[in-house]
Amino acid sequence: MKNFKKNSIILFIITFVVLICVLKDDFLNITETLASANLFWIFIALLCYFVGLGFEARAYQEIIQEYQYNYSFKQSYKMLLITKFFNGITPFSSGGQPMQIYMLKKDGVRLTKATNIIIQNFIIYQAALVVLGLVALGINFYFSLFEKVVLLKHLVTIGFMMNTLVMIFLFIISFSNRFNHFMIEKGILILSKIKLVKDKEKILNSWHEKVDDFHEGATYLKQNKMLCFRTFLYNALYLVLLYVMPYFVILALTKDPITITPLEAICSSAYVLIMGSFVPIPGASGGIEYGYLRFFGNFIKGALVKASLLIWRTISYYIPMILGAVLFNTRIKGSDES
Repeated sequence: MKNFKKNSIILFIITFVVLICVLKDDFLNITETLASANLFWIFIALLCYFVGLGFEARAYQEIIQEYQYNYSFKQSYKMLLITKFFNGITPFSSGGQPMQIYMLKKDGVRLTKATNIIIQNFIIYQAALVVLGLVALGINFYFSLFEKVVLLKHLVTIGFMMNTLVMIFLFIISFSNRFNHFMIEKGILILSKIKLVKDKEKILNSWHEKVDDFHEGATYLKQNKMLCFRTFLYNALYLVLLYVMPYFVILALTKDPITITPLEAICSSAYVLIMGSFVPIPGASGGIEYGYLRFFGNFIKGALVKASLLIWRTISYYIPMILGAVLFNTRIKGSDES
């Protein structure tokens, strides 16, 4: 918990600095633009995010239920909101998956199966992210949407390659049983030689059993193609709704004919979030904001792009993180009372 408090303080400081950087040059125009926002379109943007989160929650629920556990949509949705909190306060969003495994274990799911569920869903999520990233790259290649942001295009390419490598690595871990056993045997052998593992055979047997369980779950996922397709579709719908959200935010802030299309907003968001995936700061703060201003700055200018950034970031990052923190504290208190 000390690390979470420390990360929360760091995040607060970074957020404060980012706000100063965004507001300092055009404070009055930005606040006037925010004050004149059309609440209907803000509501639509909120709806996009939380309906999208519902699709992601449904993907989790279906995979969990395939393991014969009775897990409700409400439980899955709450778990994802809590995940947003832990992802938001840890570098590279690294805190979410361990917390999901912990919560599933607390809900009665075996540790090995809980790990399988989270990794399998993460594989499918990564596949959806990479496919949509490919689409965004293809659209930009064809229409040349971002000619003025060459450096950021290179950063996006690096982020896209990293996400692709993560997906390939997860596929290897999930489906190559021989590779997993080989790596575990070599790892435990090294640990035993430096005296960190005492009963080598007992540890080996335990880990071989876990790897077999894990491989069995991954093989089942591969064989159940309809489950893969449905969960891929759910994750893709979540990402599309997340990506199109800035369009409605911008629509809420301008009375002039809008200069960005939903497709351009989706491509810009995909680029921003792919680039942000390797910013080693909680919430990718700083990097995400900079990417948003540069990519969306191709279509909207001045106070409008900065005001839209503040609303978009609030809806897609701060509100889910705050809700997740409240739900986590409620869950912890409920566990303590029981």
